[in-house]
Amino acid sequence: METKTTAQSGRLLSLDILRGITIAGMILVNNPGSWSAIYAPLGHASWNGFTPTDLVFPFFMFIMGVSTFMSLRKFNFEASKACVGKIVRRTLLIFIIGLALNWFGQLCRGLASGENIAVAATHFDTLRILGVLQRLALAYGFAALIAVLTKQKYLIGTIAALLAGYFLLLVFGHGFDKSENNIIAIVDKAALGVKHLYKDVDMAGNRIALDPEGLLSTIPSIAHVLIGFLVGKLITETKDNGKRVEKIMIWGTILAFSGLLLQYGCPINKKIWSPTFVLVTTGFASQLIALLIWMIDIRKKEKWSRFFHAFGVNPLFVYVLSGVLANLLGNIRFHYSDGDISLSRYVYSELLRPWAGDYFGSLLYALFFVSVCWLAGYALYKKNIYIKI
Repeated sequence: METKTTAQSGRLLSLDILRGITIAGMILVNNPGSWSAIYAPLGHASWNGFTPTDLVFPFFMFIMGVSTFMSLRKFNFEASKACVGKIVRRTLLIFIIGLALNWFGQLCRGLASGENIAVAATHFDTLRILGVLQRLALAYGFAALIAVLTKQKYLIGTIAALLAGYFLLLVFGHGFDKSENNIIAIVDKAALGVKHLYKDVDMAGNRIALDPEGLLSTIPSIAHVLIGFLVGKLITETKDNGKRVEKIMIWGTILAFSGLLLQYGCPINKKIWSPTFVLVTTGFASQLIALLIWMIDIRKKEKWSRFFHAFGVNPLFVYVLSGVLANLLGNIRFHYSDGDISLSRYVYSELLRPWAGDYFGSLLYALFFVSVCWLAGYALYKKNIYIKI
């Protein structure tokens, strides 16, 4: 793990701000006061379609693609031993951190249910293997290797092949059905086992093993990162900010409209990471980064962004911290009134909900949680330090 100052790294401010916005958004939507009391825009689409919340994770994946271009530029995009070693090492570390977060959550839940630490720490037979960080790790690893093993002029064709091939798998493998007959569920169960997968509910309300960060749905995620990679190339090679904004906005609009038009034959769906979901979210993300470049780098309107900058310079640290805190607050219990209550439940139910109501109180708790994480990120930001793998 390396620690550098922002001045040393030459980081792009607009990119850090967009990264910070997405990290803050991920923490916000993952930590409501109550999952039964969330405003509609802060919830995921149950299947087809998308909400503002469904844009957060893919935006971060897009940014990772942009950053990948800038990182691999140091190696001249050649598959040298040092370059491939760094890609593999970073992929493994991010995956292991994600797996460790899953284990820590399972440990906390076991301790909260009364198990001793030896038992709670060894439920490896039910440990979820995949997750958000694991999806990021795999998508980054494969995309980065493709980027150094393939000439850049072939990347658009590679992206098209990945998305078209995945679409055919969905069409012929019942991939658009929310059921265990879905090819994504079949592959994941065969490769990982039912006990190691996230459980969703089908249209009839039955629990099924359909992991939104599954193995097969990593295929379009690789294309997702590669699109970000090409936008990173455009940003880097276009020196004039005005031209940058124009080009990124044009390509973002083309991507977004393509996805919106094609959804009539290929529904936009986050849980299976459908090809149209890739097109729409990378299009919107491109438009947003163009807007930020125009606002921050051209118009010099950056004071508003300082809050998000604290998240953006240490995204992995802050995200992992949020996962640790969520598990601790959700599982540390104490006796209160007629029974035991967790710290998170106490803050929401006893301090916020009585005067703010169910939904607004739930939102206030999420904002409180974001603020706590921001304070930790700000401590590093104030010293102009960021931590990277």
